Amino acid sequence: MRIAIQGELGSFSHEAALKFEPGAEIVPCSVSADAFRALTETKVDAIAIPIENSLAGSVVEHYDLLLREKVRVERETLLRIRHNLIAVSGAQISGINRVYSHPVALAQCRRFFAEHPAMEPIAFYDTAGSVKQLVELRDRHSAAVASMEAARQYNGQVLASGIEDNPENFTRFFLVRREADVTAAPEANKLSLAFSLANQPGALVQALNGLAKRGVNLTKIESRPVHGKPWEYIFYLDCQLAEGTTADEVLAELGPFCAILKELGRYIGTAS
Repeated sequence: MRIAIQGELGSFSHEAALKFEPGAEIVPCSVSADAFRALTETKVDAIAIPIENSLAGSVVEHYDLLLREKVRVERETLLRIRHNLIAVSGAQISGINRVYSHPVALAQCRRFFAEHPAMEPIAFYDTAGSVKQLVELRDRHSAAVASMEAARQYNGQVLASGIEDNPENFTRFFLVRREADVTAAPEANKLSLAFSLANQPGALVQALNGLAKRGVNLTKIESRPVHGKPWEYIFYLDCQLAEGTTADEVLAELGPFCAILKELGRYIGTAS
């Protein structure tokens, strides 16, 4: 299977893609829109995207792309995020004065930087990309914050491991495929969808009450503005299906209250 990711080889998305499909061919893309385009144009079989981090919250761009494109979520997985200080071979931690990484990764290592005030954190477009750059430049006074996979990918030296502030740092990833290629597993117990409400009082409360009556466990809901329509919103919802309740029944329950309703995927929920 060919799986596209946003970012360089060695990124956390790379790790997640291999967790979904060990042995898959990973296709790096500069931006997420390029990864989705590669999927819809059948250049790859799937994409692996981060959708939510336990500390930083949702990746809202990916929700927008899931709504826009003719794709479906096939699977989800959780990846424990472990940040590491990586440098070129022979570098010493005492000699590091610049540290590059994605802004979210840097923000999740504030305690480490407080303990090492000589190191200046510098934002970069990608965690693994920062390792790739410093190895290419052979700069012994710079380092990067990234995964162990990135260190292996680019032959970097790990100077410090597990430097994240909070060990409860997980990212939820989706494996996304073209709509026509997805056959939901009969045991699917989780549903992701997007909807906008009809313009009537109490529509959201009525819609959610209908789900509650069916024993559906709402695990996530958030709103995003509708592009080009000020003050109109799309809601993104994840729910755990009760035993005996189907995804089709949930969609039918919501339908009368919605101006727009799109299933993003039905799949087996995971906690590890």
